[in-house]
Amino acid sequence: MTSSPFIDISPTLRLLGTAHVATASVEAVREQIESYQPKVVGVELCQTRHDALVEGRRLDKEGLRRVIKEGKAPMVLMQAMLSAEQRRLGLNEGQEPGAELLAAVETAKAAGIDVALVDRDIQVTMRRAWKKMKWRERFRLLFSLFADDEELDEDFDLDDLLSDSDLLSSMMEDLKEFSQGAGEALIDERDRYIAEKIMQSKTEEKMLVVVGAGHLKGIERALTPYNPLPPEEFEAISTVPKKGIFGKVLPFAIPLIVMGLVGFALFNNDEVNVVKMLTVWTLFNAVFAALGCILARGHPLAILTAALASPITSLNPALAAGWFAGYVQLRISEPTTEDLQLFLKGTSIGGFWSNRAGRVLLVTALTNLGSMLGAWFAAAGFIGGGIT
Repeated sequence: MTSSPFIDISPTLRLLGTAHVATASVEAVREQIESYQPKVVGVELCQTRHDALVEGRRLDKEGLRRVIKEGKAPMVLMQAMLSAEQRRLGLNEGQEPGAELLAAVETAKAAGIDVALVDRDIQVTMRRAWKKMKWRERFRLLFSLFADDEELDEDFDLDDLLSDSDLLSSMMEDLKEFSQGAGEALIDERDRYIAEKIMQSKTEEKMLVVVGAGHLKGIERALTPYNPLPPEEFEAISTVPKKGIFGKVLPFAIPLIVMGLVGFALFNNDEVNVVKMLTVWTLFNAVFAALGCILARGHPLAILTAALASPITSLNPALAAGWFAGYVQLRISEPTTEDLQLFLKGTSIGGFWSNRAGRVLLVTALTNLGSMLGAWFAAAGFIGGGIT
């Protein structure tokens, strides 16, 4: 049996590190609750993830529609990519992600033990990670989908992962090397947040906290010694940062530029230039959006929808071409419950295309990316004066 690592912060506070998709971690959780006999069990869950695990509402077709409509496709794809990376490292032993957390909740409730949810809301975490990523890192993340999955080292052993803290630290550092901002949101901020929630839930009785093993060292540092975060700092890492002036203005910049140049051309009765501008605007938007949908291997009707919608949606910040293309893809090739479950397990990054749920999200995200690039290139041509 895998020996899951644990750290005793004090005689009444123990942190148990787990692998989120390992059968051995499920067994370790039950054994620790039985042997340590805590009065409170803390779990690395927010209310949203807790409800999804307990009620089995991980993702359904209605949820997929909401993801498309609310523009959350990149965040869900990022979550799935993290699950796929866990599987690539050999951490998937047939368990659903979070199985040991669900076991902790169920075992604690069956024994009459209080449960404390100590993680930050998943949507806040993913949105903060996305916002902290630089544009080039976002592109790298999306285009990494096209890379072949790396083969797992046959010598890799789950026991080594759970017992080797240096290996765990190295994995965390790899994420930070990919994106310092995303690494900070996914790791450092959550370590501090979880430590704070632990102390808010802590009583004089024993408390066992079940967290991913990669968070053990960070939480331990935050708790030894424990210095409470100032309320304003805790509030800052508990919410999604508000957009700055530039972020608020940018979605309206391109539509205003295009309409302003068209208006200027009309004012000067330059009908030929107006025709050229509208033609180039339509072509750039349609071609780039369609190309994004093609890269996602969308259905021909989804590709056509992307091409038709993009020239219009690019002029309206409240709309996105990917929403329409994704919805058409969803209607034509509707994912089954099995598709949704396999997608959430993160079977492989390359498998996103063969999975109907993954393909819907790819169609949404890559169509939006293509539409955005098309609008930027068209606007750049207008400003450069080569079209007017």
